[in-house]
Amino acid sequence: MSNKTNPIQSSIWIAEQAILLVIAVATIGATIIELVRIFDVMTVNLSDLFLLFIYAEVFGLVAVYFRSHELPVIYPLFIAITALSRLIVLQGKDSAPEQLVFEAASILLISIAAILLRNVKVKIGTD
Repeated sequence: MSNKTNPIQSSIWIAEQAILLVIAVATIGATIIELVRIFDVMTVNLSDLFLLFIYAEVFGLVAVYFRSHELPVIYPLFIAITALSRLIVLQGKDSAPEQLVFEAASILLISIAAILLRNVKVKIGTD
């Protein structure tokens, strides 16, 4: 492939970088808002910690992509596991037992996928 890039590729690259920057800034903003809320109510729940982990994982995903232009497949899987765990905690004891079994099975299935795909990275862009 030649060193010259066409204007369409350049435009897509700029848009991609801008979107990633927006995601990073929004994640930092959401983290700050959540921390302010936690300090305001002076209570930390397990669901709050899961939400902060989700923010950290999203930010880590963006940081890894900015650094290497590779997207480790395992990061979105970790985010999904954390989100499902948070959902289980938020539902509490009032949810149907079958729903809990399905959500736990989903976590197990995603965990197995994470083990199988732990070294898979998707190369994005041209270097």
